[in-house]
Amino acid sequence: MPYFSYVLLIAIAFEFSQLVDELQHPLQILSTSISIAFLTSLGAFAFCYLLFKWAGFLPSSGRVSLDLVVKSLLNMSYAFLALAGGYCLHAGLNLFDLSLQISTWHLLLVFMFMIGLDLAYSPLDRSWLNFKILLVPIGCIFGSLFAVMLYSFWNTDISLKDLIMLSQGYGFYSMSGVVVTELRNAELGSIALMNDLFREIFAILLMYCMGWRYPRSAISAAGATAMDVTLPMVKQACGHDFIPHAMVSGFILSLLAPVMVSVLAAI
Repeated sequence: MPYFSYVLLIAIAFEFSQLVDELQHPLQILSTSISIAFLTSLGAFAFCYLLFKWAGFLPSSGRVSLDLVVKSLLNMSYAFLALAGGYCLHAGLNLFDLSLQISTWHLLLVFMFMIGLDLAYSPLDRSWLNFKILLVPIGCIFGSLFAVMLYSFWNTDISLKDLIMLSQGYGFYSMSGVVVTELRNAELGSIALMNDLFREIFAILLMYCMGWRYPRSAISAAGATAMDVTLPMVKQACGHDFIPHAMVSGFILSLLAPVMVSVLAAI
């Protein structure tokens, strides 16, 4: 199953490369999107960490293990190679004037089916069904808000209301780009799309870097993608025990994101 996550990363990078080619003013849109995605991802991670520290939860490991560090670095290198492979595949096809359609959605359906089988045959501890699991999506919501509030002091070209709207996509790029384009304009829609794509990529990096020690914070940074795109990485980097956290958090944020983005875009 770990190998399937790398296939998924290749597909994500391939689709991402296709979208970059279609952008107008790509450098300006990319720089803004990367800044918002980076800050909101770190904001969600940090806010969730503080919430669980306040609630009395300790990190998954009391001290740094050399084996765990090496394993995390290896997983990171494999993830980067997979992302680079997706980009090279796109560049190679363009070089030879060939076309290819890869559906990450269908790959996700296959993987989620495999995860479902795994969960069905693995007894889960019912202790995760409690109030404190809600701190994961709460950390994502408020961490993202505080992050764009800080960013508004630096970027004065986009209003605070629009920045808050962009922060509420939680990585749900297939929704946010379309909604913002329809209700606002194409430029903001492109920023929304790229921002949520980069949030997905930063979530994957945080998952492999810090998921072994701070799994709940890494899942919070993943936002809505925790229940689908980054679920393979949750299983691989954070462990089987945190799959329920990812699915509950991702489900809540996936329901909330379309409502928040639509309302903020319409007012």
